Amino acid sequence: MSLDAALREQMCLLAKSLFDRGLTGGSTGNISARTADGSLLVSPTGTSFGRLDPARLSHFDVQGNLVGGDAPTKEMPLHSAFYDTRSTAGAVVHLHACHSVAWSMMPGVDPDNFLPPLTPYAIMKLGKVKLLPFYRPGDPAMGEAVRGLAGKRSAVMLANHGPVVAGKDIEAACNAIEELEDTARLAMLMRGFDANMLSQAQVRDLVTQFDVEWDD
Repeated sequence: MSLDAALREQMCLLAKSLFDRGLTGGSTGNISARTADGSLLVSPTGTSFGRLDPARLSHFDVQGNLVGGDAPTKEMPLHSAFYDTRSTAGAVVHLHACHSVAWSMMPGVDPDNFLPPLTPYAIMKLGKVKLLPFYRPGDPAMGEAVRGLAGKRSAVMLANHGPVVAGKDIEAACNAIEELEDTARLAMLMRGFDANMLSQAQVRDLVTQFDVEWDD
């Protein structure tokens, strides 16, 4: 199996795993990954994560021209913004995950640091997550908002919509976005309780020890 074919299979396998566990439903969500030659594979528009066809993934060449597969997701500006501003981005995943969307609608959430410091893992995998305002789905302004972060964030939360995460490869991006959703779920569960969160010193230790991107 060629590297391209293996990546296609891996994208569809991971997408189905996310779908099967209820992390995005129906025809929501989109996923993309860089190939070894620098081209891009993207989930097509209107497709379900549970039923992606490896042969029909949208395929863009290194110049950004669609050269194969079906028409891509309308959220291409989001994906392009991460690839263009983060040299380490090898994959991007966007979900309509229930708990993170719910957390985005709660009053008092810090837009510069969306997730509270409940466990070390979201800090280690995501750094700070930026909460962006609501945009109409497919609005190119979402991509411009990501570009405005100048590559400083690997993850954003689109208010009332869903999380978007870039990773070094497709597995890392999927693992990180699952951690985002898990942490948002914990935050919802602990809402109204006086939770013992990680201290600033503990957060700083994690950032230092695991070389986490963390703009103060």
